[in-house]
Amino acid sequence: MPDRSVRRTAVAAPNALAAQAGVDVVQLGGTAVDAALAAMAATFVSEPGIVSALGGAFIAIWPTDGDPVVVDGNVEMPGRGLPKERFGQGVREVWLDYAGGMTVHAGAGSVATPGAFAAMDLAHQHYGQAAWADVIAPAVHLARRGFRVGSASGSYLQQVGGGLFTFDPETRAQMIGSDGQPLGPGDDMTTERLAESLEQVAAEGAKVLYAGELGQRVADHVQAEGGLLTRADLTAYAAVIRPATVSRLGGWQIASNPPPSIGGPVLTAMLRLLGEESPSPEQILNVQRQVLTYRRDRLDTAPDLEEAGRELLEALSALRLTGLPTSQHTAHVSAVDSDGLACAITASAGYSSGVTVPGTGLLLNNCLGEPELNRRGLHALDPGTRLASNMAPTTARHGDGSTLAIGSPGADRITTALQQVLAQYAVVGRSLQEAIDHPRLHVRVLEGDQIHVEHEPDPQIEVVLARRDLPATAHEASSMYFGGVGAAHASAHGELSAAADPRRAAATAVG
Repeated sequence: MPDRSVRRTAVAAPNALAAQAGVDVVQLGGTAVDAALAAMAATFVSEPGIVSALGGAFIAIWPTDGDPVVVDGNVEMPGRGLPKERFGQGVREVWLDYAGGMTVHAGAGSVATPGAFAAMDLAHQHYGQAAWADVIAPAVHLARRGFRVGSASGSYLQQVGGGLFTFDPETRAQMIGSDGQPLGPGDDMTTERLAESLEQVAAEGAKVLYAGELGQRVADHVQAEGGLLTRADLTAYAAVIRPATVSRLGGWQIASNPPPSIGGPVLTAMLRLLGEESPSPEQILNVQRQVLTYRRDRLDTAPDLEEAGRELLEALSALRLTGLPTSQHTAHVSAVDSDGLACAITASAGYSSGVTVPGTGLLLNNCLGEPELNRRGLHALDPGTRLASNMAPTTARHGDGSTLAIGSPGADRITTALQQVLAQYAVVGRSLQEAIDHPRLHVRVLEGDQIHVEHEPDPQIEVVLARRDLPATAHEASSMYFGGVGAAHASAHGELSAAADPRRAAATAVG
């Protein structure tokens, strides 16, 4: 039986350095929230290109003695006080040889108002117990000491670096090696200027990025490069604590982010429509098709995402759960502690703007340039509007007192990955690792009523596809395309475990 007088934690993170950062801060008196925050700050350093400190984040928290909440630190549309003619400017089209190829907007005009550190600071104020400086210290140490680039970030740098990380001299100096080629897996990287910036954040809090000296440097550089982000946007930004949206599956209450997020309501819809029976591949496919078609038609271009998300959840209730009216660049951390506190953080900086603020090591997001999150067009939103997001960090509590933190990166595959893992775990009864390992499918909604099914090798899936004569693409087993779920679990007796996805480089730590 674990010693309940000494708090322990389980962490699932993108790499071993981040996972260990989470465990270490709990040894200094921290909670699962501190662990998740420390692990994510370390991830900002150790997963270059995949995620960065100046992106957005959602932080799901289920306190030991309260209701579940989500801290909304998603990015916002900038441009307060700018003339109309500035909008639509400051971007460059970049072709990425990634995920089958795509064109994104990069440059200063693709930079949205960041919210990740504002959310992390707010979560720490309410639910942390370690010193803020101790939470950020592992990230500072990593940036200064250096680290070896991992397989996920290294592969991404090599795939997109030639187009995305070469036009800005500060970014080029950081991401491109002396041989003129992007850094790759196993290469050494140090980021002294980023270490100095994070030291300021550790000493002064996140406010230094919004109303302080670092924030001024960020806004002034974006303005000088033709972007929209202003000092007024940064000083006006506020993270928001929202009640989580809760659904039931098996013996679990499952809490995820509410509107104006897209990811949370879509995941909630998928889980509610699955019901309590053991799900077949055909049922999973049908639910995905139904919910993702609704998303395409009613959410992706909605002028008010908060209202549209509420309409989705209300439609589910009105129809008694029987039906609906007809970013790869995320990182996730899950943590639970032996007190029963659960925390899940998903963060994104888009595909990266390719722009680094001189002298800071801070690489800017390109969330305004992600096609899938800007269906209404480039710079179409009013300043101050939260952008759409696929992120869906989730916490859960079982009737027996067990707690769970879970989430995934993977753009629009976030919700479908979590749907399937949670169904396999909470309904079918597989172990957490077995549920994560189980083959997945993902429905891509095309024009009209057409769909295309992406799937991993699985006889049951293949029988359904053949019987219904559906167009499909078979991926290799454990394909990175289907996300990278990370989960941490605490039993009612304080026994801890964590599970990581073989589809992506990931790590777990318990201590």
